[in-house]
Amino acid sequence: MKEVRWVKEIVAPAIEEGLKRSEYNLSVRAGYKLPYAYEIKSYKGTSPHHTESMEYETDLLIVEICEQDKWIPRVVVETKKNGQVTTHDAITYSHKAMSHRQVHPYLRYGILLGENKHYGLPGRLVRHGTQFDFMISWAKEEPTDYELNNFIEMLLKEVEASKKLEEIIYKSRKKSRGIYTMLHKELKAVPEEKEN
Repeated sequence: MKEVRWVKEIVAPAIEEGLKRSEYNLSVRAGYKLPYAYEIKSYKGTSPHHTESMEYETDLLIVEICEQDKWIPRVVVETKKNGQVTTHDAITYSHKAMSHRQVHPYLRYGILLGENKHYGLPGRLVRHGTQFDFMISWAKEEPTDYELNNFIEMLLKEVEASKKLEEIIYKSRKKSRGIYTMLHKELKAVPEEKEN
């Protein structure tokens, strides 16, 4: 199965189903184009008058639905199938993450390797994927319950991290803000499921 079809027919529905069991109002969008830059072409007085956005297509975008027409991008998941992630892929996707965060500084970003057999995460991905908040590998096209449950649990933590970052960035001057004295990005390494 080709990667785009795999994302739309297997990955997105599995994630959507898992996220629906959470307390958040989340939705999964496959192949969504998300802005990574806004250029100002002219001003009217002191305000931008004519702007243009530049967009990258994301493999999976998890959004929080706030109101009828309002939503917030929370997590981007780039995908690679058949264990074919190269150093170039890691650098390119990492750069996309950095670019998207210039417009959405609270956005969480990661990569899913599908049908990666039992190779796990390659060292080149860890070394060159410096802008990734998470990396995950599935042995086959379809995840085991263990793989899917770990992924859903992690995605919900990433949504919570996005919300916390948004609060820290945009509410830092409000009297009702939370006051934080530490920010820590935890490293969690999940071992492969052992077959009985």
